[in-house]
Formats: sequence, structure tokens, C-alpha cells
Amino acid sequence: MNQTLIQEILEVVEQAAIASAKLTGLGQKDEADAAAVEAMRLRMGKIEMKGKIVIGEGERDEAPMLYIGEEVGSGNGPGVDFAVDPCEGTNLCANNQRGSMAVLAASDTGGLFNAPDFYMNKLAAPPAAKGKVDIRNSATENLKILSDCLGLSMDELTVVVMDRTRHKDLIKEIRGCGAKVQPISDGDVQAAIACGFAGTGTHCLMGIGAAPEGVISAAAMRALGGHFQGQLVYDPAIAQTSEWADYTKEGNIKRLNEMGITDIDKIYEANELASGENVVFAGSGITDGLLFDGVKFERDCVRTSSLVISTLDSTARFTNTVHIKDGAKSISL
Repeated sequence: MNQTLIQEILEVVEQAAIASAKLTGLGQKDEADAAAVEAMRLRMGKIEMKGKIVIGEGERDEAPMLYIGEEVGSGNGPGVDFAVDPCEGTNLCANNQRGSMAVLAASDTGGLFNAPDFYMNKLAAPPAAKGKVDIRNSATENLKILSDCLGLSMDELTVVVMDRTRHKDLIKEIRGCGAKVQPISDGDVQAAIACGFAGTGTHCLMGIGAAPEGVISAAAMRALGGHFQGQLVYDPAIAQTSEWADYTKEGNIKRLNEMGITDIDKIYEANELASGENVVFAGSGITDGLLFDGVKFERDCVRTSSLVISTLDSTARFTNTVHIKDGAKSISL
């Protein structure tokens, strides 16, 4: 992992974002996903590296995939593991709603937890609360701790929660403390990372989302110095999703065991989910969101807005890129 590779990783998410953005608002979520996948795969293939996808679209997802175990890159150079979500928030992209982005995490070989296609209970919080809030606590206890750490009253806190039936009691408890709830339909990676920056209006992420996206969030929060914890959810009664209608708790436990996960209730810290010496997060907006704008198409150029967070030099770089079209005559600032 080096700075040249990081620049190329940025270009990977930019190209994926542009490809998806061409379908924004057309109601074609699978097509947008497929476009991002192919753009990401094509750009990765040009990088001098021995790359491997350790977290792809998900084994049970019928959407087009950069599949787990797929080798990417030229086959020469450093070994790099990737966790990818080429179009995070496919529904958001399809419906032209805020928060869709092309996103990935990268690390030295073996540096990312190979999260199964399960759900994960997550807790993300600002650096000031790192190691003080704890996913084992109740929401009430964590909000009290967060309030003290940030020097904010409870009614000044905003907690992002996925808008799902399973979170009915969690949302009731948060509001009962006086804190505000910001429900989101999809895209909890951007919400988790927003907790790492002051001024976003997002102070905490709580609740259950997809496990692969939890690893990507953990990579970013580790590099930012923020708090992130995750715990796998394997009980369909807790997940409360139609996708698991035909699955059982016992069957899911068996599947976890077959994947080598025997401590099924383990609480994972950010540095366990993203354990590599060098860890990089890269995201590029497809639609406008909390952290960056979406892709803008102009007559002579295409504009992308992105974020790269790296442990190599402890930086978070917000990047606006102008992709100049052939024959361009006039490019505005």
C-alpha cells in the first residue's frame, strides 16, 4: 500500500460512481449496481497489484457481483484485500434520493475481516466517545455517555437509525431520552462515517444493518479515530427481514461455524474488523449526501466529489475532480 495505489483506489470509486449516476432516478437499481460493478472491475484491472475481493456484493444477493475471492489487478505488485460496495444504496440511486455512493475499503493482505452475508448490530460514535460508549450498553446509557463526552445536552444529539420494523423499540427508547432520531431507508456507511466528523449533525449510529458494510464503516472509523463496534446477527427473529423468511437461527449458526466463526456472539472492535497495518477507505458520491455531493454531468465535463481516509498518513482527503470530456471547449470553475 502506498500513495500511488491510494490515488488509483480513488479513481476506482470515481468511475463506479459515474457509471451508476447515469441511471440515477430511472428506477433501475439492479442496472445501476451492474454498471458500478463493471466500472469498478475494469479500473481495478489496470492497477499494478495482487488484489482480492474479500467482501463482495454478498453470497445471497442476486445482484451482479464482484464476488468473494475474485482476483483483481494486474497480478503483479503489492497484495491488497478489498471490501467493496460499488453502489451503496441502490434504491437511493434508483429513486434519486440522498446518500448513494460507490465505496470500498482496502488493506494489506489479510487485513479485513471476511464478514459473511449476515446482519450486524452496529454502534458508531465520534472520536471523543471512543472506548467509552459500548454496544453492550442500552441506548439510554450510551446517549448519556455521549452527551458527557461531547458536552451536548441530550436533546442536541441526533442518532441515525435504519428505518426498519426491528428498530421500533430502539427508536422509542432514543426519543424517550429526548434525543432526535434521523431514520434512513438505506446507506448506513455514510451515516457511520459522518459520526467521525464534527459539524455533520450526526452524533451516533445505532442498530442493525448489513455486516459487509460494517467492515467498510469500521475501516473508515479506525482511520478517523472514531468509535465503531459490530456484533453479527444470525437470528431471523431479530433481523426481521423478508430476505430471511426461509432461514432458521440454527441454520445460520451452522453456516457461521462452517465459515470458521465459532464465537458467534463476539463483539468486534474497529481494529478487529479492519486489522491491517495500512487501511484505506474510499467513497465517491453517486447522489448528494452528508459528506459529499453526487456526480454532476455537464456539457464538457463530469464532476465527482469523494473522500479518502488513510492510516498511511493519517489523512482524510475530500476531493473534487473534474473529468474532462474529449473535445471540451469550456470548463467552469
